Amino acid sequence: MIQIGTQEITFEQLALAGGALAVLLLLLVLRRAGRSARVAEDLAGQIGGLGQAVQVLAQGQDQLSGGLRNVSDAQTTGQAQMIQTMETRLAQVQSQMNDRLHENALRSARSLAEMQERMAENLQGSAVKTTQSLTQLQERLAVIDKAQEKITRLSGDVLSLQDILSNKQTRGAFGEIQLNDIVSKALPADSYALQATLSNGKRADCLIHLPNPPGPIVIDAKFPLEAYEALRAAEGPAQMQEAARAMKTSVRKHIKDISGKYILEGETAEGALMFLPSEAVYAELHANFPELVREGFAARVWIVSPTTCMATLNTMRAILKDARMREQAGAIRKELALLSADVGRLGDRVENLDRHFHQASKDISDIKISAEKAGRRAQRLDNFDFEELAPDAGAEVVPLARSDNE
Repeated sequence: MIQIGTQEITFEQLALAGGALAVLLLLLVLRRAGRSARVAEDLAGQIGGLGQAVQVLAQGQDQLSGGLRNVSDAQTTGQAQMIQTMETRLAQVQSQMNDRLHENALRSARSLAEMQERMAENLQGSAVKTTQSLTQLQERLAVIDKAQEKITRLSGDVLSLQDILSNKQTRGAFGEIQLNDIVSKALPADSYALQATLSNGKRADCLIHLPNPPGPIVIDAKFPLEAYEALRAAEGPAQMQEAARAMKTSVRKHIKDISGKYILEGETAEGALMFLPSEAVYAELHANFPELVREGFAARVWIVSPTTCMATLNTMRAILKDARMREQAGAIRKELALLSADVGRLGDRVENLDRHFHQASKDISDIKISAEKAGRRAQRLDNFDFEELAPDAGAEVVPLARSDNE
């Protein structure tokens, strides 16, 4: 671009101007050469058109240059605004980031403080729980020590119990005490007798006074445990067989003795009970010696353990209760008759009361109807509805007196 004064000329304009000058020179040359006037005129017209085109191109180039300058200025302004906007947004983002970092720092500090407090509380709670656990452990150890002392005493009691059971007299006393405890819990005090003497001079450990039938029944508590202890202590097959034979012989003899001593015709029931103070002996007899149990049934001697004895005594209690109910049947019938009479009188009185209530209800209904009629009449009188009032049958119309002047 070349600037002449205030006019700026581009290289394209110079080229166009040079072309136009060359054409003029050519025209002059043609004129000098004697070309025809027509060709010269055409060339002159074309040259004029080229000059106009060159001028239009120059104007367009000027406009394009102005547009480029405007675009450049706008781009510069836009870039400046964009940079300013970006700087503003960066400042805002940085401020927000600083605020968030500050808030996060505060939250982290609070969370750390809360965590420290919880950890302190947990440590304190753990210490308290540990102390409580140690205290409870000490208490349980004390309880275990007491239980150990009780077990030691119980071991001594078991040894003394073995000493008791090894002696026949003490063993019999132990069985009698156990039987007495069971019978006293199951039956009334006037329904049994301990160490009762029969007509044959034999003394029964317990005599239950049952009504006929079945009649009084005897319970014997002197079971021989020597054979059972020998059976438990046997080690080889030979000792086991020998102890089993001794067990059978001892039990059969005891069943026979009970049947002969305590089953008396006309005095006692047709059976007796053989009380075993041990559930283990009862289970041994039923598991390994069922023939002894059947022989007891045949001899009408019923073998019972503490558990089955309690069940049997509860059955006897029901029998005693039924017998006493039959004895009191007359008094019960009398009371039932009196109760029936009381119920009859109660029914009559209820019927009278119902009749009175029915009459009172009828009277209240009639009173309500009369009150409604009186209310309607009072309402009509209040509204002066005299035409709706029905004249009475005996009512007389009193004529109005006329004056003498009429």
